[in-house]
Amino acid sequence: MQVATTNPGPAEVVDDLIGDALPGRRGLGAWRAFIRAHASLMRDLATDLATKTGLTLGDYDVLAQLAKGGGGLRMSELAARAFSSRSGMTRRIDRLVEEGLVSRAGAESDARGVIVALTDAGLERLIDTVPVHLRGVAERFVEPLDDEELGVLERALEKVTVDCTFG
Repeated sequence: MQVATTNPGPAEVVDDLIGDALPGRRGLGAWRAFIRAHASLMRDLATDLATKTGLTLGDYDVLAQLAKGGGGLRMSELAARAFSSRSGMTRRIDRLVEEGLVSRAGAESDARGVIVALTDAGLERLIDTVPVHLRGVAERFVEPLDDEELGVLERALEKVTVDCTFG
């Protein structure tokens, strides 16, 4: 008599892999909660910002980084600071130049360097947009947590932040 053997299904295979990689599944719930929170918060904030201001979250970030950088940054520095890949940054800047929100010029000290600067229109747009975005951050992220939870979360996330540059 031949005994039928069953191969494990995909769920069992993945479950075994998880068990091997995370003994006792330590941290799995926290990781999944972080991923869900990040995805839902970013989606909601991006939708809210685009609906109310016409700016994408990526465009907002570029304008904010330029403002924090004193009004202008080298393209390479902007790409390192912004939540965008270097390859996507050039296209984004091209569009923002067309919209009149930023300008682009060659760096005086380096013929290959490019300086991206916030225009007056870009600063006005940022001034109009910051309160809208931060109201969304407050409503969706800050208000549901108490001060102790915010502090614990900040300290925990600082421990696992390896590299803040993108691209």
